Amino acid sequence: MSPRPQPGREFVLTLSCPDRAGLVHAVATYLVSHSGNILESQQFDDRRQDRFFMRVHFDVLDPDVSLAELRTGFGPVAEAHRITWQLHDASTPTRTLIMVSKFGHCLNDLLFRRSTGALKVDIPAIVSNHRTFEPLARNYGVPFHHIPVTPETKHEAEARLLRLVDELDVDLVVLARYMQILSDDLCKQLDGRAINIHHSFLPSFKGARPYVQAHERGVKLVGATAHYVTSDLDEGPIIEQDVVRVDHSRAPDELVTMGRDVEAQVLARAVEWHSESRVLVNGNRTVVFR
Repeated sequence: MSPRPQPGREFVLTLSCPDRAGLVHAVATYLVSHSGNILESQQFDDRRQDRFFMRVHFDVLDPDVSLAELRTGFGPVAEAHRITWQLHDASTPTRTLIMVSKFGHCLNDLLFRRSTGALKVDIPAIVSNHRTFEPLARNYGVPFHHIPVTPETKHEAEARLLRLVDELDVDLVVLARYMQILSDDLCKQLDGRAINIHHSFLPSFKGARPYVQAHERGVKLVGATAHYVTSDLDEGPIIEQDVVRVDHSRAPDELVTMGRDVEAQVLARAVEWHSESRVLVNGNRTVVFR
């Protein structure tokens, strides 16, 4: 198990920019000039898009060098190379608001992983359109917010959600089987900081009781997809996917159980990678430095 990042001493820099010679050298030179020591570095050159991606985890030996100073100093480097970038303290947990409806397997998994330290996030709130998991939230000591949604109250419900996101300084919103479609406006306001999870079947089954439909069609794979939320329903940039193999002997309720297990695992990995700044959006795709 790798050691925990030192507060204020370890940082993660992520960037993307048009590809050109000297990018790695420019970043390394900057870090050395600010007493930086690279702990891990990963990069990817998308030749089709002519775009370069990089993630650098580094520590700083000089105690007088702050995060603010690092950010200010990197500005000229970014401008010179047309770099889009983010720089974070590696020890700061991602403030994550979880949304859920009536299926709690993903919520429970995330809460448990957070409680054991396996997931480096803070969870300041759980939001639901039902009260089903209010006792679970109470058991984990997480504030629960019941925000009912009807066609008539949808606009106000989303406004309440956004107020919570702002008031609680939320970095990430996780739709842990939240069974409401977000408006285009809300999707835009949460662009790049909202993750959804849903089942993945070949062929695809929509609507109610997808596992029963899958059983009736004799599917051989049950899977899940975690992706960023966009206004295109279930079509945002994919972060993680996984499948488990099934056969004719599996009853519909067994498919449900297996599907929920893979959903929880896939969502947890997506949240973990996002919280560690390992996911960079590349148009309709993602670059994931694992």
